[in-house]
Amino acid sequence: MSPLGLAIIIFVTIVVAVFSFAAAAFAPSSVLGSRLRALGWQGEPEPERPPIRERIEQALDPLSKALPLSPAEVSKARGWLIQAGYRDARHVSMYVGSRILFALLGFFIVIAISGFDSLTLLIGVSGLGFMLPRFILKRMITERQHRIKVGLPDALDLTVICVEAGLALDQAMMRVGEDLRHAHPELSNEFHLVNLEMRAGKPRVEALQNLAARTGADDIRQLVATLVQTDRFGTSVAQALRVHSDSLRTERRQRAEEQAAKTSIKMIIPLVLFILPSILIVTLGPAIIQLYRTLVSTGGR
Repeated sequence: MSPLGLAIIIFVTIVVAVFSFAAAAFAPSSVLGSRLRALGWQGEPEPERPPIRERIEQALDPLSKALPLSPAEVSKARGWLIQAGYRDARHVSMYVGSRILFALLGFFIVIAISGFDSLTLLIGVSGLGFMLPRFILKRMITERQHRIKVGLPDALDLTVICVEAGLALDQAMMRVGEDLRHAHPELSNEFHLVNLEMRAGKPRVEALQNLAARTGADDIRQLVATLVQTDRFGTSVAQALRVHSDSLRTERRQRAEEQAAKTSIKMIIPLVLFILPSILIVTLGPAIIQLYRTLVSTGGR
């Protein structure tokens, strides 16, 4: 037998032996694998580490307790978080803890850069870090309210169709919430919460008022006022919703026209700062260069 053939046979034999041992050791029903695990050749599995979100919550919870807050301040912060879409009690601790964390970060950054030389800068940066989470939260509330305003006319049209088809207002809102789950998830979630509160036994007026408080949007407040008056005086719900939907669409069109009218004024600053200097350089640059060359040649003579 040639040396090459012998080498191939040895290699194939080793591969088959290693594969057979691995298959026998790691198979779920393998007797060899169970005996090896019983002897302790396989180390203990590492305990699962908590996810990053839980670790952040555990780190921010002691910081949130370092700032004493009155019940009114806690209630106000919780109301803002609910309007931003964060309804759990732990979100209040995360919000307060993040404010203290950013303040401490700003404090230590200023100390690392300039030390205690500038007390005004130290206080200003720390205060900015303390207020930064509040600014971010207000921005999130505004964006969520805008998304709710965009989806409200479509939701009212679907509600009118469901009410005219014979459904009650509660069932119509539940059906509309299911239909808008993907297109407008915020509004769908709010309608779902309204139905849950009414199923739990709350009066319709109180559930609708809670809807206005959770969102904080002016359009939702107007809708709630319309529905409350309709329920109080016994008028047609479909007609009231149709009129309110038309008014919302009119307001949305007027807001779009207002934004379009402001566009020409907003374009003045970039035109003056960026586009006009470029045009002047392109149009007058060659003439200025030619004039400079002519003056230089004339002066040289």
